[in-house]
Amino acid sequence: VLLRPASASRQQDAPGAADGLALASDPGGTLNFLAMVENLQGDSGRGYYLEMLIGTPPQALNILVDTGSSNFAVAGVPDPDVTSYFNPELSSTYRSQGIEVTVKYSQGSWTGVLGTDVITMPKGLDGSYTINIATILESENFFLPGVKWHGILGLAYDALAKPSSSVETFFDSLVRQARIPNIFSLQMCGAGLPVSGSGTNGGSLVLGGIEPSLYTGDIWYTPIKEEWYYQVEILKLEVGGQNLELDCREYNADKAIVDSGTTLLRLPEKVFSAVVQAIARTSLIQEFSSGFWTGSQLACWDRAEKPWSLFPKLSIYLRDENSSRSFRISILPQLYMQPILVIGDNLQCYRFGISSSTNALVIGATVMEGFYVIFDRAQRRVGFAVSPCAEADGSPVSEIEGPFTTADVASNCVSSVSFHEPVLWIASYALMSLCGIILLVLIVLLLIPPRCQHRYTDNDVVNDESSLVRHRWK
Repeated sequence: VLLRPASASRQQDAPGAADGLALASDPGGTLNFLAMVENLQGDSGRGYYLEMLIGTPPQALNILVDTGSSNFAVAGVPDPDVTSYFNPELSSTYRSQGIEVTVKYSQGSWTGVLGTDVITMPKGLDGSYTINIATILESENFFLPGVKWHGILGLAYDALAKPSSSVETFFDSLVRQARIPNIFSLQMCGAGLPVSGSGTNGGSLVLGGIEPSLYTGDIWYTPIKEEWYYQVEILKLEVGGQNLELDCREYNADKAIVDSGTTLLRLPEKVFSAVVQAIARTSLIQEFSSGFWTGSQLACWDRAEKPWSLFPKLSIYLRDENSSRSFRISILPQLYMQPILVIGDNLQCYRFGISSSTNALVIGATVMEGFYVIFDRAQRRVGFAVSPCAEADGSPVSEIEGPFTTADVASNCVSSVSFHEPVLWIASYALMSLCGIILLVLIVLLLIPPRCQHRYTDNDVVNDESSLVRHRWK
């Protein structure tokens, strides 16, 4: 195995009835899910995107599908890294709201202005719909060289919408105007293929339901713990069939989410370290550079070799809708050992499709490419089924198995308190702070003459809730 600098790679983090027909909420209405099959293009390195027509007359743009944010935004001015942009002045149906909005992601940010316009989807729902649109006027590290999309479609809940949750999200607008069921599903077909490649790997975004041809076997559902991101509950991880034996709250620190706009499987630092150690211990490679695990180096093999046999499979256990049961989704190394660069005629170089995170476990494209994922907002659950396009060299690279008992894990693995410090320390700090405040107040009362004392009213009270504020950026 040879190791090469990974500078050539740029990671983008940013998230039915038979025959494809199902009844919509509108009595007698139908949704043709087959028309939505293969309506996506892209890859895990640069994201999957949907063609959309915006404005009157229509302007065609490619829009990144992101289940980890909630704003619909398009490039509104020329950009060196964008081949097309939306010009509001050329649309007779555009209406500016005059509200500035800024959205920050784990990588990149943009600032724009909110407005509304009509959209249609050549391979989506029939008809046109009036949608909130942010036109991006400034951005930093958001549009990257070589990307083939020109905007982002945030499909998470309105709690994440900027500048406030009062901005109706794209999908909420479709549910209201088209009267479709409050559910969508996503298949991304880039398993085992080079990332950041031709951008034609394909995939499907099914709005309003589930298309049977996009999965095999059963759909396994896990509850949505909180409606902001698609937050789920992870119970444990296994590498090569061996449990990592971590407290289950470590996997959910401080949240675990399903995010098509994030490239990799991202793990909390303690979990990431345990996974790397387990993979290194289980793999057939005796010594491996730390630069590969951290993403600074690529690992290269002769093109005739397939390194996947050297590495173990990775399993993630999710709580079932029946809380006493769980199921596991597993990815083979063909999904997390990702081909990214060819050197000369003989060398194929790979990157590690897993990285560390300071604030979340993120089930990103690395994992999602193995499955057909159903975002059932109506029943507050996320479903996983094996995707028939998740194959490499004719063999499946993903698995779903269950049910398993949850007797060996806590009844609740999602803690409202950050698990980075023991609860006793937190309680001690709180008690010490309270005692200090009481002592300070007593000293002040003793020093102030009675005539200067002031009777406090409700308006004088300051509530410091900064320690409870959730950081809601990706």
